[in-house]
Amino acid sequence: MRLSIAGLGALAIPRLYDVQAYLPEFPNTQRLGRAFATIEIKAKPDPESATVTTIYQDHIFPILREVIGKPYVFWSRHTTWFETTEGYIPAVMAQPVQNLPNTPIDALPTYGSTPGMWAEVTVPYADLTIDGETRYSPLLQETLYPRFYYSQVVWVDDVRQSDNGETLYHLIERHGSYGDRFWADARAFKPVTPEDLAPISPEVEDKYIVVDVDHQTMSCYENGQEILFTRVSTGDKHDFQGNPTDKYMTPPGEYHAINIKYISLHMAGGDASKASGYEEFAVAWTSIFATGGVAIHSTHFHNEFGRVKSHGCVNATPEVAKFVFRWTLPETPYDPGKIETQGYAGTNVRVYDSATKEA
Repeated sequence: MRLSIAGLGALAIPRLYDVQAYLPEFPNTQRLGRAFATIEIKAKPDPESATVTTIYQDHIFPILREVIGKPYVFWSRHTTWFETTEGYIPAVMAQPVQNLPNTPIDALPTYGSTPGMWAEVTVPYADLTIDGETRYSPLLQETLYPRFYYSQVVWVDDVRQSDNGETLYHLIERHGSYGDRFWADARAFKPVTPEDLAPISPEVEDKYIVVDVDHQTMSCYENGQEILFTRVSTGDKHDFQGNPTDKYMTPPGEYHAINIKYISLHMAGGDASKASGYEEFAVAWTSIFATGGVAIHSTHFHNEFGRVKSHGCVNATPEVAKFVFRWTLPETPYDPGKIETQGYAGTNVRVYDSATKEA
């Protein structure tokens, strides 16, 4: 791939007088958490202990350490809590994040046919200003203040300055989008280079992945040796009313193979306004291996790995999903950031499920 610079630098960047860049002053500590919803901070790592205070969605707090306590709810197997400066928060209720602001670039690189780059959110969240009068995404129509969150990846296709002199990036979702466009503070986004996507162990031919639905785990193998083991969240064998169904389960079998990959993908299914539907912006490191878009992908919207949680996909941490994306075949070009192949030529994915007696 070739690299060239578009534009003449910061002095030539046009200003946007109707857009304000805003990056909050997040806590300056190494480990942070972002609350998924309203949470009571407890005096002890025990849901029955006294409530110290209440925090709300997207509240950012420092994580002092992880401790083992009692399950947040009686049926959960999760016993990990985050110790904070005020008390204890169940780990399943918060996304582990960091605050790593970036130095904005003044002009976009060209890695393909046109200037542009992939960029990853490296702060707890980035507030967005919608470019245009219309909100196309159903979820966006219900969201007053849209944000992108830590670890999400989007495409940057323009650079401008606000009237207060802050550099802004123009953001789009290249794949699966309804057509929405955004402006955001450039400091929230770290450029992703082609080198960041370089294949891992390309010389190894014997690679395969095992997803254990019963134990909610995933392993990667090279030449029969396990090189990665992690907890994941797969699809359930029941609908949202508790009735048995295969609609949301991760399909079992040894025959799966990764044949479609996206650096970032807007995901949606069903009616997003109902429990059976969903919509997620900018799902990073998506590796599809089964019919219906079943994929291994990054997860920024829950932290309950080890429990069935998805609509059929294999939810993994951002770090694991990116590793799988780079480690597996087929290789994905930086621009346009996707690849689609036919058949079973990609890396084999084996989904084990004792209930269906397939392995």
